[in-house]
Amino acid sequence: MQGRGVRHMSDTTGSGAVSTAGMRTEDPLIGSGARGRTDQPAREHNIQELVAFIESGIKPADAPDRIGIELEHTVVREDGSPVSYAEDHGIAWLLGQLHETYPQGTFDEEGDLLGVARSGEAVTIEPAAQVELSAGPFLSLCDAKRTFDNFENLLAEKLSPQGMKALTVGYHPTARAAELSLIPKRRYRFMNMYFNDRGPFGMRMMRGSASTQVSIDYHSVEDCLRKLRLAGAAGPLFALMCDNSPVFEGERRTHKLVRTRIWNECDPDRCGIVPGSLSPDFTLERYAEYLLDTPAILVPCRKEGCCYTERTFGDIYADLSMTRAQVEHMTSMFFTDVRVKTYVEIRPADAMPIPYAIAYAALVKGLLTTEKGLDEMEALLGDVTESDVVAAKKYLMARGYDAQVYGRGAADLCDRLMEIAAGQLSEEELPFLQPLANLVERRTTLADIAEEQLGR
Repeated sequence: MQGRGVRHMSDTTGSGAVSTAGMRTEDPLIGSGARGRTDQPAREHNIQELVAFIESGIKPADAPDRIGIELEHTVVREDGSPVSYAEDHGIAWLLGQLHETYPQGTFDEEGDLLGVARSGEAVTIEPAAQVELSAGPFLSLCDAKRTFDNFENLLAEKLSPQGMKALTVGYHPTARAAELSLIPKRRYRFMNMYFNDRGPFGMRMMRGSASTQVSIDYHSVEDCLRKLRLAGAAGPLFALMCDNSPVFEGERRTHKLVRTRIWNECDPDRCGIVPGSLSPDFTLERYAEYLLDTPAILVPCRKEGCCYTERTFGDIYADLSMTRAQVEHMTSMFFTDVRVKTYVEIRPADAMPIPYAIAYAALVKGLLTTEKGLDEMEALLGDVTESDVVAAKKYLMARGYDAQVYGRGAADLCDRLMEIAAGQLSEEELPFLQPLANLVERRTTLADIAEEQLGR
């Protein structure tokens, strides 16, 4: 840490209750805000800024499709107990060790190291110090696997001598969320405050969960919205195939797809299906309206870098033209099953060991990056509605592969998704799909297998 002390945050443990004194003050950078949609003179401009932001991500029609992958790791001691950010040989120390390999560093205002990076790779930490590698975009899954293998080998090299290891699981294997402390990042302090007002699952999402996220390119607005729609319909099935959460809050789980329930219960304003996005006539303008009409939680401000607010983005920027940076921040404050920035980010999967994370990336690539794959997805899931998705999540949490969803057996649907993906992957990349395909064929998940081992 180059001589700079780690800041301890005493207000981020236990129930997560935090004093909000002085956090809701207005700032000239974000304006006074109008009250309600009827008095937002800058609204149409801001809608078009969001549209322009997403349109800036359009890739040429003949450009090869690329894959981005984010994989979150839960660092524990050999006995499974959690490792915090600030403790001796904790995550701050680990980032310092990784800084030798990843020379670009991100520090907070107190000098705490919060992330390291190099070209094509960024190591960041999630709210309770989950370590995430975001890498790509990749043209080949072979390159992706090599990158993540190298990263995990480096993690093991640093952690093993200290009696620690990095796990790729969907939920912390031993700790309750309230026992895990937040990292010293103002953004997470505000999010913790906001989500705690909405129930117990926000804290659990932030502190206990870990995911695998895959991002894909788009080649037109229509292509973007089609991928948003079809990935949203497939989301519950992705969650089933990638279920890797056998434990919840230190106890054996009581149902399947633990992370699906967490996200369902976390904040309906900004999680789940983007409202209206499964309709073929959905537009980017409607997407922008959804973002603008949702509480912001935090926004950039001059005084502290970011300020807490429960007003909507539309109210905050009622009479102010949003900048690209402000639009980009707004998109980052939504955690839907599928999220659109300058790429389409698909988010339902649990964190998984690398062979399965790469297999999931292969699945997404095969399904959603070719016209033939998209057409076959359309034939399979094109009629799925938002209510169908809500029901599917419920049934899959209860019955897994034995559930009936979208008018068919979940197992049959997963078989068909695997078939479509396999038909669109190259001979070189097809083997990467196999670890996940094997689970589907056996009608089991990583969580099921771990649960069986827990019961022995």
